[in-house]
Amino acid sequence: MPFSASIAVSEMSQIGEARRTAVRVADQSGLPETERGQVAIVATELATNLVRYAKDGRLFVQSVRRDGTSTVQLLAVDGGPGIADVAKCLQDGFSSGGTRGTGLGAVKRLSDDFDVYSGVGSGTIILSRVSDGRRTRRHSSTFTWAALSTPAPGETVCGDVWRIRDAEAEIAIMVADGLGHGPLAADAAEKAAAVFDAGDFDSPKTFCERAHQALSGSRGAALAMAHAASSGAMRYAGTGNISGALVQDGKSRGLTSQNGTAGVTVRRVQQFDYDWRADGVLIMHSDGLTSRWSLDAYPGLATRDPAMIAGVLHRDCTRGRDDATIVVVKRHEAAVKRHG
Repeated sequence: MPFSASIAVSEMSQIGEARRTAVRVADQSGLPETERGQVAIVATELATNLVRYAKDGRLFVQSVRRDGTSTVQLLAVDGGPGIADVAKCLQDGFSSGGTRGTGLGAVKRLSDDFDVYSGVGSGTIILSRVSDGRRTRRHSSTFTWAALSTPAPGETVCGDVWRIRDAEAEIAIMVADGLGHGPLAADAAEKAAAVFDAGDFDSPKTFCERAHQALSGSRGAALAMAHAASSGAMRYAGTGNISGALVQDGKSRGLTSQNGTAGVTVRRVQQFDYDWRADGVLIMHSDGLTSRWSLDAYPGLATRDPAMIAGVLHRDCTRGRDDATIVVVKRHEAAVKRHG
């Protein structure tokens, strides 16, 4: 499970907290000293932007390991006024406010991956990834992905859990939502995660059946799992109100889950087959996010990095009274041709 943190950033005192948290995640990820310093500057710049120019700002920091490389991902999310001229903000000398760098231009230069998605009046998402300096490959997998998870207001633990097992030519994704929220919900969700962790690309049906047994005596959980091959063949099974959708060819297709609660009442697990086309987007989330979302409302968003999609939907679709988790996965055409 990646190291991760989510920090609300709305006042100056929280900039230091954001920097320290980001450095801690970088240290836990095994990044060398130089890259840890880069992470510190990026976190400071992004947090300063959130305080000075945004509202409802939040910085997500997460360790990710792909292609044998350790990476720290920083995602700044806000519901502020947006950026009218992104290109200007990336120019040298355009500072976010007296920090060690020179604003977003510094963030871009220090990042191995960088992106901005902003709309006037609708907020901004800024993505930065800093890798350990030994990366020799980029995006060799058929799939790229991102996940965000936050606890219910007032809770210190999240009752949702997500997992991803990503190999070069196949991927498995699991989301579990413990009934209610708080420690008992987290315990139930973690039991489901333990079943996933113990498997080796089990079928979604097998996972759901084993999780139902493992959660017996717990509060219970809604859960779902998808397994896809590089060919685009995907299997999916779910119990309860985990939402899943495939967005491709300009249309969104909901994935079928069954009624019930794992560990409490599951009559029969059914597995469904889908065709995940090249450049399609898989979105799975707990009911902490409303299911009434559409990528059509965000011009060009479907073509962006999964982290950008996750950031926008988490910002705009979170209900605000429950744990909220979203996982976004993209299947890439170039990789499909390479494996084909």
